[in-house]
Formats: sequence, C-alpha cells, structure tokens
Amino acid sequence: MSDTARQTGLIVALDTQDPAQAKAWAHAVEGVAGVIKLGMEFAYAAGFQAVADVAGQRPLFLDLKLHDIPNTVGAAVKALSHLRPRMLTLHAVGGAEMMKAARKACDEAFPEGERPLLLAVTVLTSMDNHALAEVGVPDDTRTQVLRLADLAMKSGMDGLICSAHELKALREALGDKPVLVTPGIRPAGAAKGDQKRVMTPAEARAAGADWIVVGRPITQAADPAAAAAAIAAELAA
Repeated sequence: MSDTARQTGLIVALDTQDPAQAKAWAHAVEGVAGVIKLGMEFAYAAGFQAVADVAGQRPLFLDLKLHDIPNTVGAAVKALSHLRPRMLTLHAVGGAEMMKAARKACDEAFPEGERPLLLAVTVLTSMDNHALAEVGVPDDTRTQVLRLADLAMKSGMDGLICSAHELKALREALGDKPVLVTPGIRPAGAAKGDQKRVMTPAEARAAGADWIVVGRPITQAADPAAAAAAIAAELAA
C-alpha cells in the first residue's frame, strides 16, 4: 500500500483513574477518534466494569500488555472476552508459546469475526538503546524491534505496537500485513513527556502507521474535542 493510499486512524488514550473523567473524554472525542484506549492505570483503579461502562458501544483498545506463562495469558484472554475489545495487547518478549496461547484462546472465546486484533508490544517507546542495555539486550532498538516483530507475526499476532521510528523498517521487513499501532505521537510543538522516540501524526502516517495513539496532547488540552479534530484533520490531509 502506498503512503498516499494509507488510511491512518486515531486512537485516543484515556489515561486516568477516574471513570467520570474517562467518560467525559470519550464523549468529547466521539465521532473523531476511531478507537478509545483504556489501559492498566484505569482498569486497575476503576475495575473492569468501569472499562465496560466507559467503552459502551465505542471500539475499545484494551491495553493491558499481558505477559506471563502461556496458560495464564490464555486464561486471561478468555476472562476478558466479555469486554469485546477491538484491540488487545501483549508483550512479544513473552515468547512464541505465550503468543500462540493467546491467539488460541482468542479464537476459542470470541464469536467468528468478532475477535480482537492481537497486538504485540515490541520495545516500549519510553526505552532507548541505553535502557535496553540495562536489561541485558546488547542490540539497538531497531534490531530488537525487528526480531520481536518477526517472532510475533510467526506466532499468530495480527499486528504490532511500535515506535514511529521503527515503522519504515517494519514495513520494509514485513510488508502491509501487520497492523501497526504507534504510540509516542506528539503534534508539532507538544511536550514529549516521558516518551523518548516520538513523531508527529503526519510523519507517522507517512512512515506506515495504521493507527496512532495520542493521549495527553488531547486529554490535557483546553478543548479535547478540538485537539482531537485537529489531529484527525492532519491525518486526513
């Protein structure tokens, strides 16, 4: 798929512990965001019934980054099936057997055609070469991302969570098949926060992202709806 033909969607990260705040943000970006993201902070603080309440009928990216022994991850996927997420994340470093167990559980627990996209996290966008070295990985981020991406796709994953800076390399190595979801996106002029490897929405689209994830530049804006609309317009330009 050419860069000009690629349609890149917007996922809005609702990073809060407050269900009322999450609902307000979800309502504000409705009609602009293709998907809303709820992750560990919200699920652990508010509970999974609150996840269901905030999501409602909206497409949900459930970002729990599952990582455990294969049997436990498979059981967790089945336990989450009542939430009917559109996307669900797990760590590729959990290995092939763990990812295969998640895919098997997903296929068994969801009705045909309704299972979520299983997205493998490669290298967190908060990590750089130094951080990888600290945990015993001697290679640079690009090499590690490509290694884990190849393993993930061979293990039945639908796509990958990756930094925008690895998008081009992943497209070159794996083609159009993987769904590439890219956090660490910051509009021009926005603060980077704790993200070290970032791009603008337009840059991520050009590099091959299917979806971008944006949180604080939208949710902390004076007008979240307008901020989300501006990013959606940038993606569509």
